Amino acid sequence: MTKAELIDKIASGAGLTKADAGKALDATLDAIRVALKKGQKVTLVGFGTFLVAKRKARKAAIRGQALR
Repeated sequence: MTKAELIDKIASGAGLTKADAGKALDATLDAIRVALKKGQKVTLVGFGTFLVAKRKARKAAIRGQALR
């Protein structure tokens, strides 16, 4: 599903114009981005949890070459 398709679904499901649904989606995504940048965890019950996790660097191989 694309962002445009999601906006269409929000507009029809909530009885909003596409412009208002787009603004609502953008505001929601911005709020999630800001929280994640602050290191917070975002939990949407019944949907999922978003969080930023630190991971160790991985060694990668270039196609045809061995790992060093």
